[in-house]
Amino acid sequence: EVQLVESGGGLAQPGGSLRLSCATSGLRFDDYSINWFRQAPGKERDGLACITISDGSTYYKDDTQDRYIISRDGGNSVVYLQMNSLKPEDTGVYYCAADRAHCEILHSQWQSPTYRWDYWGKGTLVTVSS
Repeated sequence: EVQLVESGGGLAQPGGSLRLSCATSGLRFDDYSINWFRQAPGKERDGLACITISDGSTYYKDDTQDRYIISRDGGNSVVYLQMNSLKPEDTGVYYCAADRAHCEILHSQWQSPTYRWDYWGKGTLVTVSS
């Protein structure tokens, strides 16, 4: 059974940092790209970052690339999202999704209501507030 489990969320102050983890199991890690999404309260899901495990290629949403860093730990089949200089608008539930396609393709599907992602995690809540 394939599982994606997000962790690392919580309450953070503006200007602070959090590192989210997406622990995967049951899949061949090197065959996938892992994407991070955020769903803010009352808003649609938003794609943030992608990493293709096999070659380490990354892709970021334009307004996150200066503050977010996506990385992988192949030995433990985990993908991280380091979030720095947090803002209240970073608040939301963060999900990771796995897909066999390359990030070059996937980032263009982030907003697609019809694209079928291979696997999803259940999310971790991030709240940025003073």
